[in-house]
Amino acid sequence: MRRGLKYVPPALLLLALLELTVFVLVGRAVGFGVAVLLVFGASLLGLVLLRREGMRAWRGFRAAAQAGRPPGPEVTDGLVGLLGALLLALPGLVSGVVGLLLLVPPLRRLAGGGARRATERRVSSMVAGDLFGPRRVRVYRGAPQPTPEPAPAPSPGPAPSPQPVTDPGKAIEGEIVDR
Repeated sequence: MRRGLKYVPPALLLLALLELTVFVLVGRAVGFGVAVLLVFGASLLGLVLLRREGMRAWRGFRAAAQAGRPPGPEVTDGLVGLLGALLLALPGLVSGVVGLLLLVPPLRRLAGGGARRATERRVSSMVAGDLFGPRRVRVYRGAPQPTPEPAPAPSPGPAPSPQPVTDPGKAIEGEIVDR
């Protein structure tokens, strides 16, 4: 995690240069005054949406908690909405466009799914289950895989453990629980 932090300052510098370049290009195309109005309008819209998205995220979290559902989907949706509103509130045309795209419902769900997968990779399965509910597992039917035969014991000792019983062609559906 810390290895990636060394790239943050150069990335911020490149982002500032990109924002400036896009602002100059838009200013030349439509005029400086219109470009400034676009940036201010986007920032104002972002500030208004920041409050709305924050309240929406809080209400979704509370509703999930009161209903006894895992709050993870509401939390990730709220965080993506807040990130989109925050990017829209930042002065800049590129960040405004990215923020606006994060507020579009299909892209918001896509980004929320990515945030969920990233969270599930970084936390234990128990915490992920508490946040997002039980994981869904896909089971494919097919020929059973042969189990290797245990090697015969060279000395008389305890009785060998019985072979697991397999039922070819039947799948057992369930959830993974990590305790």
